[in-house]
Amino acid sequence: MKFMKLGSKPDALQADGNSIRYVSSELATDVTVTVGDVTFHLHKFPLLSKSNQLQKLVSKANEESSDDIYLDDFPGGPKAFEICAKFCYGMTVTLNAYNVVAARCAAEYLEMTEDIDRGNLVSKIEVFLNSSIFRCWKDSIIVLQTSKSLLPWSEDLKIIGRCIDSIASKTSVDPAYITWSYTYNRKLAEPDKIVEDKMTFLEKIESVPKDWWVEDICELDIDLYKRVMVAVKSKGRMDGLVIGEALKTYALRWIPDSVDTLVSGANASRTKSVVETIVCLLPYDNGIGCSCSFLLKLLRVAILVSANESSTKELMKSISLKLHEACVKDLLIPARSPQTTKYDVHLVQGLLNQYMNDKKGSCGMEVVEEKHGEDEHILARRSLLNVGKLVDGYLGEIAHDPNLGLSSFVDLSQPIPGFARPDHDGLYRAIDIYLKEHPELTKAERKKLCGLMDVRKLTADASMHAAQNEYLPLRVVVQVLFFDQVRSSISFQSLGHNSTYDPSSSPMNRDERCKKTMEDSCQPLNNQMSHLRIKDEELHKNGKLGKKNGKNSKSGLQLLPSRSRRIFDKLWSVRKVLGEHRSSDTSGSSSSPTSLGHGDTKSCSLSLRHQRHSIS
Repeated sequence: MKFMKLGSKPDALQADGNSIRYVSSELATDVTVTVGDVTFHLHKFPLLSKSNQLQKLVSKANEESSDDIYLDDFPGGPKAFEICAKFCYGMTVTLNAYNVVAARCAAEYLEMTEDIDRGNLVSKIEVFLNSSIFRCWKDSIIVLQTSKSLLPWSEDLKIIGRCIDSIASKTSVDPAYITWSYTYNRKLAEPDKIVEDKMTFLEKIESVPKDWWVEDICELDIDLYKRVMVAVKSKGRMDGLVIGEALKTYALRWIPDSVDTLVSGANASRTKSVVETIVCLLPYDNGIGCSCSFLLKLLRVAILVSANESSTKELMKSISLKLHEACVKDLLIPARSPQTTKYDVHLVQGLLNQYMNDKKGSCGMEVVEEKHGEDEHILARRSLLNVGKLVDGYLGEIAHDPNLGLSSFVDLSQPIPGFARPDHDGLYRAIDIYLKEHPELTKAERKKLCGLMDVRKLTADASMHAAQNEYLPLRVVVQVLFFDQVRSSISFQSLGHNSTYDPSSSPMNRDERCKKTMEDSCQPLNNQMSHLRIKDEELHKNGKLGKKNGKNSKSGLQLLPSRSRRIFDKLWSVRKVLGEHRSSDTSGSSSSPTSLGHGDTKSCSLSLRHQRHSIS
């Protein structure tokens, strides 16, 4: 820390208790100056030779036959006046970053300028500020912080403005040229510490990080911090990532972790100011500067402290630009009254809608299918794939909420385009949880809910679970079993052509054949389903299980519940008829799923599962 000594005489100003100060001298004092609750017994001559203001006040007091002077609202209080009084007497006084602003304001108040005496206090302090304080990184920050209590004097004297400009200029210096000390408390990994210990002084200078300055300015009050950051950004030399790191560091320093502390009294007001300031300082770089996780946490705090609407909207806009980087935990923002749900689903819905609108504006949502360009297409839309997984995971969490309405669940699921869900396992899991937590759903509501899911996109494990799920509507279970067997049949047929290359054996072509087979088989399936529902109701009434088609029941099917086994038996009879119609095109055992043993079926399912993962 820089300092400056003034005067050469010994300190003769004595204290008598807390409220009396006097000069130890052979000469009797002839004037008393009261500053706040402290009274100074001094001599007129040394004071009047340096201060124009005291000349005026003493002259006025003489007219009233008084030796008492009262300095109301004196900047810096008794301590600042004491510095000025010692200077007038030529006593030794030390100026540093902590008292120089108060001394400067006091000297201005007392008009201790060059017009009264050459080399007066004002000019000496200005030299100290310009030659030492504003050239020192940490001293500039200390001076800026102390200047707040001396408003409006410090502002009028441009001390604050000069400090801010000094700080902003230093943040823009190339890290390779930084030789002053700074605070950097980031934890280093053990290998990094070893490397740092072996560094020479020059190497350490060259290794100064770009964000070396962010921790030191965190001690500033929010209004001064805002002005510094505005000045830093106005220089146009600071990377958005560094700006984002600075804002994050300040938020961690001043926003309490505890919700109770956050919303209590003065903390709520201060936190609100911090949040609103940080939002207005966010870098305009499409959200690159700050992580989505940090922005979502900031949004959570903004809601808790009731930040202004413009700040909340700006935060949501920044979050929507990088929603694909979020995780489910970050989206679990508690709902506030009058909402009845546990989490703020409407907020997440708004973020999702804004994200999808941005995507529609930047690139069309239609899937451009190319024969050899599917991988490139998926990579180009990777963010949408991530959002699809994010939404499905979020649906799985909020599905436990008994107060979550069906319309909210459906509305949140629908904006995701089909290609953003390569498989529907996550969506199926969310639907399954919702069905279990909401047993009061009507048949129509269950149908609407399950209509969100495409059973053709379920993996083998999810299909097996769905086939045994008693909460799913009968139609959905039939579709799961049917499509799984059609895939198994197509996969088994492909095994017969593995000796030579067949274009139809590619994953995409097999899916097309599977789709064609499904379309050809849909009509007899629909005819059977009416019969199945009637039969199922009769069996439930009688409390007995049908034992028909026992020969068609495979060992793997014994794992299915009674309803699924009955459905599966009916499916075999349908597939048998379809197999006979296609017997002229395919060879016996290789075309019929009934000819597959348990081991073959398992191998085919594994092959198909691999096929699905390779596409997605």
